[in-house]
Formats: sequence, C-alpha cells, structure tokens
Amino acid sequence: MSDTAPSPSPRPASGGSFAPLRRPVFAVLWGATVLGNTGTFMRDVASAWLVTDLSASPAAVAAVQAAGMLPIFLLAIPAGVLSDILDRRRFLMVVQLLLAMVSLSLLLLAASGLMSVSALIGLTFLGGIGAALVAPTWQSIVPELVPRGELKSAVALNSLGINIARSIGPATGGLLLAAFGAAVTYGVDVASYVVVIAALAWWKRAPAAEDALDERFAGAFRAGLRYARSSRELHVVLLRAVVFFAFASSIWALLPLVTRDLLRGDAAFYGLLLGSVGMGAILGALALPKLRDRLDSDGLMLAAAIVSGVAAGALALAPPRWAAVPILIAMGGAWIIALTTLNATAQSILPNWVRGRALAVYLTVFNGAMAGGSLAWGLIAQQIGLATTLTISGAGLVLTGFLAHRVRLPKGEADLAPSNHWPEPMMATPVEGDRGPVLIQVEYHVSPDDRIAFLAALRRLSLARRRDGAYAWGVTEDAAAPTLVVEWFLVESWAEHLRQHRRTSHADADVQKELLAFQITGTAPLVRHLITLNGGHEG
Repeated sequence: MSDTAPSPSPRPASGGSFAPLRRPVFAVLWGATVLGNTGTFMRDVASAWLVTDLSASPAAVAAVQAAGMLPIFLLAIPAGVLSDILDRRRFLMVVQLLLAMVSLSLLLLAASGLMSVSALIGLTFLGGIGAALVAPTWQSIVPELVPRGELKSAVALNSLGINIARSIGPATGGLLLAAFGAAVTYGVDVASYVVVIAALAWWKRAPAAEDALDERFAGAFRAGLRYARSSRELHVVLLRAVVFFAFASSIWALLPLVTRDLLRGDAAFYGLLLGSVGMGAILGALALPKLRDRLDSDGLMLAAAIVSGVAAGALALAPPRWAAVPILIAMGGAWIIALTTLNATAQSILPNWVRGRALAVYLTVFNGAMAGGSLAWGLIAQQIGLATTLTISGAGLVLTGFLAHRVRLPKGEADLAPSNHWPEPMMATPVEGDRGPVLIQVEYHVSPDDRIAFLAALRRLSLARRRDGAYAWGVTEDAAAPTLVVEWFLVESWAEHLRQHRRTSHADADVQKELLAFQITGTAPLVRHLITLNGGHEG
C-alpha cells in the first residue's frame, strides 16, 4: 500500500473471522480470485499430468513443478518494488492479461498435438513469471481493503479462498482432463482470467497523489533490501519458512508419481488427491481461529510440521487409494496452518511503505525453498526411489519442526503506522533531493552512570534507522566531554532522508522517548544534517 493511498475506516473489527467479507471491495476481489485460482489449479493439474504422459522421468516431473516456482524466487523482489511504486490495480490487470495469453498458448499446443516437455516447462516458467509479478501485489493490497484489526482475518480468508480453489480446481481439472483432454482444461483457465480482470476494473481504487518524494525503481529496490537486511523479525519468519517448506516440498513435487506408481491411480484420481489437499486446507482454515485459542504461532508451526511429516511417511507405505484421501486432507490442513501463520506474521511486522518489497522477500524465500526442494527431491527420488525419499523428507519435517520451535516467531503487535513526530530539518537554503550522501548526527548528553542502559536502547533504535533508510550507523563519544554521546548515520540522498522522516513508526518513536529519558536535565538532543559538497552518490 502506498503512503498516499486512502486507508480503510479505522472502526473496530466485528463479526469475527468473516468480518472482511462484509466489505464490498474485499468480497468482490476475494470471490474473483477464488474463481481465478480455481482456473489456475485446473491448468496446473493438466500440466502436471500431461508431463507424465510425455516423460516417465521423475526429474522431468519435478522440473515442471519447479518451473512454476523458480520465477517467483528470481523475480519476487523486483515485483515487490513495482507493487510499491506503481498503481497496483492497473499492474494486476496487465499481468492477468499476460497470464491469460500463456494459458491460451498451452491450449493451442495441446489441441494441435504439438506439446513437448520443453514447451510445457517453458510456458510453465512464463506462467511463473506472471505469478511472481502479481503475488506480492495481491498480498500488498489487503491492508487497503480492511482495517488493521481485521488484517489477520483477511489474510486467513485469502488463504481459505486459495484452498477452496485448491479443492475445487484440481478435482474439476482432473475430471475435465479425463473426459475432454488438456485443451479444454486450459480453455477454462483462460476464461477464469476474464472474471479477475473484470473485478479489478470494477474496483475504483483512488489514485495516489503525485509526490516529489515518490520513489524510483533503483532507489526503492535498495530501500527494500536495506529493510529486509535490518529487520530481525523478518529474518525469523524467513528462517522458519525455509526450514518448513524445503522438506514439505517433497509431497508436492512427487505427488504425480506417487499417484501413478505407488497408488496406481489415473488423472482423475490425481485431481481427487489434490482436491483432498484443498479440502483439508479449507477445514484447517476454518479450524484455525479455535486452534489459535489453544496454541500460539510456534505451537501451530510445530503441529503443522508433525502432521505433514507423518503424512509423507504414510504415503511412502503405498497405502490403499481410499486411505490416501484422508492422509492428504490432513496434510492440506497442516499446510494451510503453516502458510497462514507465516504469512500473517509477516504481514503484521511490516509497515505499509515497504510491505510489497518485504513480502516479496518472503515470497522469494518461500518459493526458493519450494523450487529448490522440488528439484532436490526429484533427483533424490530418481536415485533411491519414491518411498525412501518420502520417508526421509517426512522424518526431516518432524525433526526440524522441533529444532525450529526454539526460534520463536515475532508477535507482530508493534504500532508501525507513521508517527510523523520528527520536525522538518532546518535549512538555510532549499536542498536538491538527489544531493547526498547525507550524514545525520544526533548529540545526546548522558550521565556516565546511565551509559550502558542508554547504549542498549540506542542500538535498538539503530535497527530502525537502518530499516528506514540508513546504509551505515555508528555511535561515538567526545573524549573531552564524558557526557556527550554522538549517534550518526548515513543516508544516500536528501530525498531519502525526507522519506525516512515519513517512515518512522510509533514503535520507533517509543524507543526514542526512552532515549530522551536518559538526557541530563536541562539538555536536549541536537540534530545536525551534513550534506556532501561534491554531490552525487554511487551505489
């Protein structure tokens, strides 16, 4: 959400988990994305099954899975930058049109009998590029549609919608594939994009007002990476995502071959199994509010790892086909619990100005773990067999679930709205926005007895300085004046420092109030802005 976009009404949340659906724009976009994702899952089940007809190699099957995820790993961060600096509605409409063209190409190749493994992987990769471009944008618009008090419910509803589609799409796709072939299945996906584009056209998003401090791509890209590098809370979410999804990816990557070789099923049964995952995800999403009353986020992640690991081990035993359905229902419930927990945590720790970029980092890590895991498990299965591979991945899920449980997820309770408490910098003459770098010095007068506690608070503030725009930070003392402590940080340009003023949150302001409490009575911090004379800054 851009800084200038209108915020939803701050009225308190009501109606529990489904309260966001009472907001017309959220409800319409949510319904459209359910239909759109249903078409996408139909396309994916057709592609996943079609490659098993074209090649019996586990590596080829896993390559199609990885081709859809790898672009998100490669492009999510640039896409997140675009979502923060472009009109999100128009951006989504353009990319949806491009995705429709990819599905249309799949339709034509399937209908003409010219489909090959390389063409399927290539078009799946193009579809992944489209998914990479829209994924952070879809997630970034959620805070525009609901108030903060309904954010977690909205995130959970988005996950529920995806898994309603995951339940309906694969099963319907499998039936269409078995009855009419891949071309018809791809055609239904093309039609689903019409619904999504129409819903986006209906949404009258207020355009952001032009601002001299609007970010450009390169600067916004650097700002997003600086934020991600300096946010310890985001690092914890990313670590937990890597640990879980790297192992859980084995089930997704190998499920087509598990269906064909271990369970002796056909395309319709494969669709049924994917639908079972979706049904489990729906049940998991509906049960999640009650589970949150009993377990915190870390407990939910541990439970998801255990259930997913047991599901992988159970599939390795080549159970009867009827038993595979409840196994995958349980896995789907665990999957949505993990995905929603991590996603909601990431949303809750991110300020609006960098939301798209930081969520893109999360999506990069998530899809990198899925793509890398899919390729790795495919290659391992080719060497040691499906059953052994699933057993190893299941045991790894349970073991790493207990180990990762020691790294606690952030609570996400800080007030990240801009505080706007910094006064405007004093200037003798106007300063051009691109001048820099800028050295900011803040002089504090602190009693030597309070030095240790003061420095501890100051170092907590240093993380905020870096997240909001500083690329270097330090603290010094005056050898001639033992009470004088000078904090300094470097920002790449004057315009970026003015943006830093806007980005400072209420939570950061609270830390600054702590620092003021250490000031010797009768003194106040002195702030200096020193701008390089030679102008320009590279990097």
